[in-house]
Amino acid sequence: MANDDYVIRLAEPGEVSLLPVVERRAVVLFESCLAETGLTPETLYDVTSVEELAEAQLRRHVWVAVSPGGELVGFAMVLELGSIAHLDELDVLPEHGRRGLGSRLLGTVCAWARDAGYSKVTLTTFRDVAWNAPFYQRHGFHIVDPKALSEEHVQLVRSEAARGLRTDLRVVMEYRTMGE
Repeated sequence: MANDDYVIRLAEPGEVSLLPVVERRAVVLFESCLAETGLTPETLYDVTSVEELAEAQLRRHVWVAVSPGGELVGFAMVLELGSIAHLDELDVLPEHGRRGLGSRLLGTVCAWARDAGYSKVTLTTFRDVAWNAPFYQRHGFHIVDPKALSEEHVQLVRSEAARGLRTDLRVVMEYRTMGE
């Protein structure tokens, strides 16, 4: 099925409750790489709450990928960290993978951030998982030196550690939407 048959658009209020299901179904990809991620079965299925998603949707910070049949098959959610757009979540159902949907969601977020006046988009991800840091690097993101992190990013990394994520296996990455 062609990539063009899918639609990327802002999430609607009635769709928010479906997004944790999409996230839970998407994380199965990580079951085969627990060593590279430090994830456990408990942390693996700790997904974004409906409340967090609803708040982001109200701010128009959640985009969905919709299949030709109308099924929600992926989503991206952005938070604001100070004056920076932060991609907090990007998920695509495995059975709809390898069709460019993750790239299209990412491109949509970066274009939105640029148009909204954000100078960069940041994210945190696993360093050694092929569809994480290397994927983002192919799309123009680069790893941020931990010594150069903003206070908001330091707090974000601390909150990830408190949730049980192995921050030694993760990196903060950024994409500049505008020239310096």
